[in-house]
Amino acid sequence: MHTFLSVYAICYRTQKRFCDGGSPHINAETKHCATGGNMKATGIVRRIDELGRVVIPKEIRRTLRIKEGDPLEIFTDRDELMLKKYSPIATIERFSEAAAKSLNDLSGKLSVVCDTDGILYAFGEGKKEFSGKTLSDEMDKILKSRKSYAASRAEGSDMIPITSNREEGVTAQIIVPVVSGGDCLGAVAVLDKEENAKIDRNLVNLVRLTAEILANQFE
Repeated sequence: MHTFLSVYAICYRTQKRFCDGGSPHINAETKHCATGGNMKATGIVRRIDELGRVVIPKEIRRTLRIKEGDPLEIFTDRDELMLKKYSPIATIERFSEAAAKSLNDLSGKLSVVCDTDGILYAFGEGKKEFSGKTLSDEMDKILKSRKSYAASRAEGSDMIPITSNREEGVTAQIIVPVVSGGDCLGAVAVLDKEENAKIDRNLVNLVRLTAEILANQFE
């Protein structure tokens, strides 16, 4: 007898686009999600192979920003199987939030902590422009490179947008990925909007220290 798996939902913490609206190409039925909130049945059926693997349709992966190598948590509820995108930084919520706030207190600059999808915490003037926003493609590249990025417009460097909203007015930025066990879990960043702002090396070290402290929580 062949075994089939109906992929009822892929719920995840920081993104709700699929659960709230989804793609117009998916005929979805709203259902309560055991992990919290509403999920939508896609009506898509996939066959499990001999190794227990099932293919998540490209359209759903694109909508939910699920990339190759992303970790997914598996939940079961009676005869339902649910996948939730896993964010290690989000699992240490209080610590990550405290790290962003402390960085803002010490630097006096807008400070943010993000995972690989979006901004988790932002503190400082202009935080509403960043809180809860998804990351830009340029920021994705920074995370994939696992390399720090520091730039100042006054020193002739190019600013990269942090979020997909492509925020404006940033004159200097320091971005340090949070890397643990060879995996990039997110990043810590400090942004400045003051005219002629330049890169402060002491601030670079402070951002690096914050990123290292976060990374050490997973070792």
